[in-house]
Amino acid sequence: MTGDPNREKILSAIRAKLGVRGDEAGRRGLARTRIDRAPAGIIPARAQEDRAALIRRFTAALEAQGATVERLKKRSEAPEVIASLLRGLNMPLQLRMGSDPLLESMPWDTTPIELKFGAAEGSDFTSISWARCAAAETGTLFLASGPDNPSTLNFLPEMHIVMIAAEDIVGPYEEAWGRIRQLHGRGKMPRTVNLVSGPSRTADIEQTIIMGAHGPKKLVVFIASR
Repeated sequence: MTGDPNREKILSAIRAKLGVRGDEAGRRGLARTRIDRAPAGIIPARAQEDRAALIRRFTAALEAQGATVERLKKRSEAPEVIASLLRGLNMPLQLRMGSDPLLESMPWDTTPIELKFGAAEGSDFTSISWARCAAAETGTLFLASGPDNPSTLNFLPEMHIVMIAAEDIVGPYEEAWGRIRQLHGRGKMPRTVNLVSGPSRTADIEQTIIMGAHGPKKLVVFIASR
């Protein structure tokens, strides 16, 4: 067998522990069936609540981790709310976003916000993304990379704003991953899916919490209709 010798060494050790060779009849078929069906594991009770309870759990989990969460009646309210937020924080009325059609369709022209498009740059203060789904069990946003929502939006700016539809907040991780697969299609998963549960923080230095060490200091999440 050709290929990476280190990889083969690791796989050989795993086979030895399992007591198999790896070429037994039917073994590859069993593995392929499991991959194709992607069976779910045990789902915790907290991830099996009704929609209203899941949204409350999602909100509480994010807020407990330092994020700000606000519910909007419709996504068209977001530009005015964001403009007010930026003014209140004395931040530039500028916003970086990708080419996401849901974000582009909002009435930005009713505000003085200057929009910038494409991957984030080091000089950007605020970015906005649209999360296609979230897992309520841990308050985690699933942000798939691509031209519509570049990954740099999640990490470079000081403040990251994320929009998510209420109907896209699911209970367990298994359902969130299922939605990502369904959205992109079999064999076409995005290069990166960033799981975000709050603003960046670390306590590596003398066990002191430092905000913004590896990403935004502030995470603001707006829940609205799609």
